[in-house]
Amino acid sequence: MKRSESDPLELFGRYMAVTGVPRLEHGQGPDPDLQGRSLGLLNGSSWISLWANWFGRQLLPGVKLVNVGNEAVQLNFMAAHRRGEPVPPTANIETFARYAVDLVTLSPVDALLVTCSTMNRAWPAVREAVRPWGIPVVQIDQPMMDRAAREGKRILAVATHGPTVESTRSLLLETAAESGLSVEVECAITEEAFHLLGEGDVRGHNECIARLLTRTLAGARFDVVVLAQLSMSVFAFSYPDRVAAFGVPVLTSGEEGFRRVGDVLRAAPRRNLGP
Repeated sequence: MKRSESDPLELFGRYMAVTGVPRLEHGQGPDPDLQGRSLGLLNGSSWISLWANWFGRQLLPGVKLVNVGNEAVQLNFMAAHRRGEPVPPTANIETFARYAVDLVTLSPVDALLVTCSTMNRAWPAVREAVRPWGIPVVQIDQPMMDRAAREGKRILAVATHGPTVESTRSLLLETAAESGLSVEVECAITEEAFHLLGEGDVRGHNECIARLLTRTLAGARFDVVVLAQLSMSVFAFSYPDRVAAFGVPVLTSGEEGFRRVGDVLRAAPRRNLGP
């Protein structure tokens, strides 16, 4: 039996220390430009909200985080990928647009963040859905892709979940083209890491990715690596200095995305009038 399963008090306590319970009041943070702000988080599944809350609280202290997402979205794009159909399905994109309207109308948020890499194709529909409210929308991978395209021509994109690969490749190429840059993108996948994560073995997940990076970077030259999913951002816990460990920058969307959304929140008109 895993330690977390044998000690549910510890498990629930640690979980609640990260997520908290919904409150009308805002927490306190050191940045007055973020104080009182609220961020809506559109997740591809409910389990990833732990990541959204952890990185959000670490990098945007004082910002209220409002999550939405369920397993049906992820199961649907997984099934479509298995059948060889386009991912994400149109129904998923429409669902994300509805989620966005729910967040904006039910709770006053100052910005929205699409946290799901597979669902990055939903960004235009989400932006259009909330256009009447003037709410800025950030796709969590976009800042990472911007940096990767600026820092090198040869980019290695690593994923642990098959449905994410093409969405990541497309966003990288689009981002580079919009900046007038030419990049070469090679994708690698380790689904073993995703399975280990699902079993609660975060260290095993990270070491699986590390082995793939060591093997791939030894066989070819790359200028920068992007880890394609928010869930992969836990890699930073095992490897805080990725340049020292692997010889090139290894970027995570949890770090790059939440830093960028902080800039967006500072510049956005305030909608939340609560304490």
